[in-house]
Amino acid sequence: MTQGVDVVGIYVLDQEEARAFYVEKVGFRVHTDVKNGDYRWLTLQHPEQPSFQLGVFAPGPPMHDAATTQTLRAMVAKGAMPPLVLMVDDCRAACERLRSRGVELTQEPVDRFGSVDAGFRDPSGNGWKVIEARRG
Repeated sequence: MTQGVDVVGIYVLDQEEARAFYVEKVGFRVHTDVKNGDYRWLTLQHPEQPSFQLGVFAPGPPMHDAATTQTLRAMVAKGAMPPLVLMVDDCRAACERLRSRGVELTQEPVDRFGSVDAGFRDPSGNGWKVIEARRG
């Protein structure tokens, strides 16, 4: 029987910087942080979604050769990876909380498509949309 998706990963340029950003500024908590040689398995959870983990991985050995590592790092830094979505009850209030913790918004909250959305990037360049859940 299938249980569903457990971990979805993103690439970051510096796992420790990403861990600090997501925990201290966005409000996630560390689920797993273990090393196997040079490889670090770091997963985070949103406090209201404990069944799902966000894997925060650094491109490099043993998973990638030097050329692939360089390409992935460049793509992440350019913000070329697909955006992630953080659903919230109140987009404007969530953005104020993020801003008060030092998160710089790349897009202020905007009313559109019957909801409100905004945007920010993590220190590596990964883009996030903050989207207000529709009521009703």
